[in-house]
Amino acid sequence: MSSEAPVIALEGVGKTYKRFAKPSDRFWQAVWPSALRGGDAKANEFVALAPLNLKVQRGEALGLIGRNGAGKSTLLQMVCGTLNPSSGTAVVNGKIGALLELGAGFNPEFTGRENVYLAAAVMGFSGAETDALYESIVEFSGIREFIDQPVKTYSSGMYVRLAFSIATSANPDILVIDEALSVGDGAFAKKSFERIMQLKAQGTTVLFCSHSMYQVESFCDRAVWLDHGQVQMEGPASEVVAAYTDSLRAEGGDGALKNATFVAAGLEIAPAEGEVDALGSALNTEAVDPAPAVSGLTRITGIEVAVDGVSGRELQAVSLQSDVHIIVKFESDPAQPCPTFATGFALPDGQIFTSAYTLFDGVPIERDAQGRGQATVVFEKLPLMKGRFSVGAYLFDERALHVYDVVLQAATVVVTQPGVHQGFVQLPHRWQ
Repeated sequence: MSSEAPVIALEGVGKTYKRFAKPSDRFWQAVWPSALRGGDAKANEFVALAPLNLKVQRGEALGLIGRNGAGKSTLLQMVCGTLNPSSGTAVVNGKIGALLELGAGFNPEFTGRENVYLAAAVMGFSGAETDALYESIVEFSGIREFIDQPVKTYSSGMYVRLAFSIATSANPDILVIDEALSVGDGAFAKKSFERIMQLKAQGTTVLFCSHSMYQVESFCDRAVWLDHGQVQMEGPASEVVAAYTDSLRAEGGDGALKNATFVAAGLEIAPAEGEVDALGSALNTEAVDPAPAVSGLTRITGIEVAVDGVSGRELQAVSLQSDVHIIVKFESDPAQPCPTFATGFALPDGQIFTSAYTLFDGVPIERDAQGRGQATVVFEKLPLMKGRFSVGAYLFDERALHVYDVVLQAATVVVTQPGVHQGFVQLPHRWQ
């Protein structure tokens, strides 16, 4: 760890709330605290975040993981200064750009222009500083023709675009992200993702709170796992993510198993654009040639899953004998880097059992001048044992972080096997 002073230093920082049986008790606690003391006190305390120590260095990306209510958002708000700690001290050195509740401070009656200046003032910018940034904010948002209209007339997408542009416009020293590495839809989602990656590359410190374990592991250097306001583990992102997902799998019955595996694989993420489900047009393998891709759009245009040369939506395979081919066609903006294709087999409860990525396998995808391409992966002599497995297909950006498009159930493969071997997969082995 660098000897440089940390940009975020929390010493014994915690947050406790008092809970009251009825509203009048809150009033009496404020004006006559002794009235609610003693053995029959009607107030009790809820620990949202137990006192913790945390240091984050300049340029570091720290992930915060844990279930809903674990204390992640409380911690982020105290770092941002929108929530005061009940104990300890929080020292933050640098300007903060917060992607928490985007646009939460907007006045719906104000125009976009007026809200730019309002939000910038809240962030601590002077009028002159905002003047200097104004054009870049509007240009990045892409809503110039609506900037002098009241934001109450904006669509949700326009709202988010403007809010994101403001939050990231001044190259913050610290970027706080709650839930998403990209915001908006279509081309703007990619654009916002690229800005976040650019900020990280130039040394911005990032606090990233997410349920996407795949993104936390890929994006962050270090992670902190919170549970019921307590730090369960802190360390390298890959180790903390593995421990957290193992704990979710152990809980099982309430859906945690499904969540753990989908999140761990990063394949649960809702597509940023052109959402397609198992019944969507992406499964039409007989589609005619699509029109050239429009600027900024990357989507799946066709999927074919075949077992031993037979294509379909419900396929039969024999363990250690059948070959499975998965073919995906896509179109993309030819001006953008070629996307990453990923696919995987999932169990009936949603648990991702195995996956394959062109990026990590070092396989380039060829595209034509219009940005159209195709990727094929072959699972030879399928080692899966008897059972039902769904096949999914995914398009990521060139880093395999930003999700363009996804088909969660392209086909179901029903595997049979000779013999009564138990388990999910037959591993290569030999007897001596």
